[in-house]
Amino acid sequence: MTAQNGSPAIAAVAFDLDGLMVNTEELYTEVGGVLLARRGKQVTRELLDNMMGRQSSVALQVMIDWHQLDATVAQLQEETDEIFSGLLEDRLAPMPGLLPLLDKLEKNMIPKAVTTSSRLLFVNRVLALIGIADRFQFLLTAEAIMKGKPDPEIYEKAAQQFDVNSTQLLVLEDSEIGCRAAIAAGAYTVAVPGEHSQNHSFSGVHLIAESLADPAIDRALKLS
Repeated sequence: MTAQNGSPAIAAVAFDLDGLMVNTEELYTEVGGVLLARRGKQVTRELLDNMMGRQSSVALQVMIDWHQLDATVAQLQEETDEIFSGLLEDRLAPMPGLLPLLDKLEKNMIPKAVTTSSRLLFVNRVLALIGIADRFQFLLTAEAIMKGKPDPEIYEKAAQQFDVNSTQLLVLEDSEIGCRAAIAAGAYTVAVPGEHSQNHSFSGVHLIAESLADPAIDRALKLS
């Protein structure tokens, strides 16, 4: 792990969702494979890297353009929702360290939000399935933003909604595109790469953590 010297006084925390809080990135890989197999195509790491962290409609358009598919975003979204629905009940799981970190933030009275490119309906279902739907001050989802990551809009809005300076907002992200959004917003940016994002560049982040259980996150937040 790496960290820059000197951290600001953190007043609030913003969590990305997919691949950071829950294991949905691995499920997305499976869903993408099914979508493309139906059309005689294959999912690749390079394609997934170009889709990761983006709003669903944008990511699906990337898939269409990548393989020159004869399909619309709406058609792929409907198929995605259908395939995903069957996977979530059996396969959804919190990422290591998530629940203890939420406990520690609450003990230290540090407010937190979910800031994700996913749609609100999906986010509500995921949070309910792992039993943490009532543990966040607010949610910022795809419907709340005009410009998706790597644009800083979502993290600028998060800071405004917390009523803190962006430098007092700690952002937890698993992808390069998400980290770029947080850095551009001026937030204290913590990258938590998963297996799906080990090859990403995290240049400019304040900290690269091994997982949400990494003690370096506790130190950055000054958790007791």
